[in-house]
Amino acid sequence: MHSRKLWLWLGAIFVLSFAVLGLIGREIYVKAPPVPETVVTTQGDIVYTKDQIQSGREAWQTLGGMQLGSVWGHGGYVAPDWGADWLHREALALLDIWAQKEKAKPFAQLGAEEQASLRERLKTELRTNSYDAKTGAITVSAERAQAMAQVGDHYARLFSSDPRLTHLREQYAIPERSLVRARDRTDIGAFFFWTAWTSVTQRPDDTISYTNNWPHEPLVGNTPSASLGMWSIASVLFLIAGVGWLTWHQARRGEDEHAEAPAADPLLGMTPTPSMKASLKYFYTALALFLTQVLLGAITAHYAVEGHDFYGIAISDVIPYALTRTWHTQLGIFWIATAWLATGLYVAPMLSGHEPKFQRFGVNLLWVALLVVVVGSFAGEWFAIQQKLGHGANFWFGHMGYEFVDLGRFWAILLFAGLMIWLTLVGRALWPALKTPTESRGLIGMVFVSTICIGLFFGAALTWGRHSPLSMIEYFRWWVVHLWVEGFFEVFATAVIALIFAGLGLVRARAANTAVVFSTAVFLTGGILGTLHHLYFSGTTTPIIAWGAMFSALEVVPLALLGVEAFHNYRMTKAAPWVQTYKWPILFFVAVSFWNLVGAGILGFAINPPISLYYVQGLNLTASHGHAALFGVYGMLGIGLMLFCLRTTFRGANWSDALLKPVFWTLNLGLAGMVFLSLVPAGLYQAYHSVTNSFWYARSPEIVHSRVMETLVWMRVPGDIVFGTGAIVLALFMARLLFARRGPRGVYAEPELVPAE
Repeated sequence: MHSRKLWLWLGAIFVLSFAVLGLIGREIYVKAPPVPETVVTTQGDIVYTKDQIQSGREAWQTLGGMQLGSVWGHGGYVAPDWGADWLHREALALLDIWAQKEKAKPFAQLGAEEQASLRERLKTELRTNSYDAKTGAITVSAERAQAMAQVGDHYARLFSSDPRLTHLREQYAIPERSLVRARDRTDIGAFFFWTAWTSVTQRPDDTISYTNNWPHEPLVGNTPSASLGMWSIASVLFLIAGVGWLTWHQARRGEDEHAEAPAADPLLGMTPTPSMKASLKYFYTALALFLTQVLLGAITAHYAVEGHDFYGIAISDVIPYALTRTWHTQLGIFWIATAWLATGLYVAPMLSGHEPKFQRFGVNLLWVALLVVVVGSFAGEWFAIQQKLGHGANFWFGHMGYEFVDLGRFWAILLFAGLMIWLTLVGRALWPALKTPTESRGLIGMVFVSTICIGLFFGAALTWGRHSPLSMIEYFRWWVVHLWVEGFFEVFATAVIALIFAGLGLVRARAANTAVVFSTAVFLTGGILGTLHHLYFSGTTTPIIAWGAMFSALEVVPLALLGVEAFHNYRMTKAAPWVQTYKWPILFFVAVSFWNLVGAGILGFAINPPISLYYVQGLNLTASHGHAALFGVYGMLGIGLMLFCLRTTFRGANWSDALLKPVFWTLNLGLAGMVFLSLVPAGLYQAYHSVTNSFWYARSPEIVHSRVMETLVWMRVPGDIVFGTGAIVLALFMARLLFARRGPRGVYAEPELVPAE
């Protein structure tokens, strides 16, 4: 009965949260920053057209989009945030134009009072909203149009092969003549102007810009609004209240009653079915993708020092920074998802004891489809960045330009179709277990529900078109990145881990079911609406800040007691001598709890409050959270699930705990070194300059290529080497399983499940 109430609570949270998320999506659509039909001068001269702005956005996408610099703070960290860069350059150009016209001197040579007067005039000029909804026109002064022309010419030369900007291109890790079409080089400036315009122009009848005054740029009056500070304080109070409630609830409930471990391994006599054996190739595929990601990560990080070379080897003409970063971030999703999808295919027949007809064929077909999507999307992205595709072909087969969902629409459709196949395969294998009343049925039901959500929610990546509002693209992009990757995959993994422990007889199935439903309800209470913390400065309104701040704080609440969960999981390894068989998979689950607390909890909440994110969005503190949370939580979990599945298949002497021990420690210590020796200090250094000067300055070559920052990039090397060693040893371990001579598989009798003495 208690479990039924929890399911009702979970259902209510799900429905209400998505109802609110839908209403907020409508507000984002209605109040998204307008894309003007024309940008004209007060004399009636056309500066830019809507077609140029939209074409410029597509040209930016062919360059790699958010993988080469950022827009609205989302994307890469070596090149600048293009809107912030345009805004600063336009402001300086306009000040100089006024100074030369009125004082016959550069702005820098004026007296303090004259400079202050022009700066106040600049704020009025740039912050006044001259957009006319009836005509669709933005009107600018002749002097501002002149400044815009200067900045536009700078970008046209930057993306060409102009020798005057060769050094700057190297600092930005931009290849020579990265845009081959002259029109693209002109139009990309129109798009950058629009992103800058949205960040400084005040909303109608308001005193803050379309991006809530982001980025920080005191020169033009972009400073934090009062709502950022107020909702940040409220989010901290909400967090404290949530942690207090959860602690009280746990104390009131008491410690879960743990089952006595069976005398022998309950899974010892399990014989993998044909489809389970077929799914093992997914784990080796995941390993290959993981190794490739590690290599590309090292190359990508090094581009922050040598923009065109890798230790003196000129490689940027073939695989430039934007491409290696694209593949690196995509592979992080691909290999983890592959490991988790394989787990679903492997455990479904194990749980139900049922092998559906043609299940093995379906598993093999899905594997081929996965390879087609990976290879096809990677090839399309290479062709896009090499400027081999037109804008239309790029949308379908090339580079979407949006971080983590970079693959072209055709490949995204294939991936969605593959997920539907996976949903069918897992669902049909689980169905007999769902129909049979057992203590584990609730857990199996959670696996099934999360499988449905995983299959369906990637569909959010198919919701936008070539010219959809950028705010709405960001809204649905984070449905994929936050809800799909961080949300329902985590629910799936939590349920599968609980089923593993229940199947081993280490926890009672009924208690595990209650705990999983409760933790899922708590997680989704903050997790669904917590998606909005990614959208504070993406052309959204103040209510999004309020919702995002409060519910992203709740996301941290269940992480507060992860130390208890880690201890319980570790204690499982001591439950009986035979549990040592699964020691390293369980210890990877312990590592998941640790990195969930550190990466998602501490580093995540360090940047999530609105006032914090205002200064550090798009800086290396964001990257530190991303690395610690993505690999530390989801990567470690993928490896743990993979090792469990392999352990139940390979029972012979080829299994080597002696190899897994260094794998565990090198991956964890290497990740810690990468995050705390390099990314966190670099992020703090940039954050200081963002707060004391401006966001533009924190992302400028003066800071990014300062001696301090380049030293911190080199400080990644020790952690990278240790981490890479762990990846190589993991590969050796799995190769040993696959290729070493295997003796005949033992024939095990089904053990009698009696309590241990």
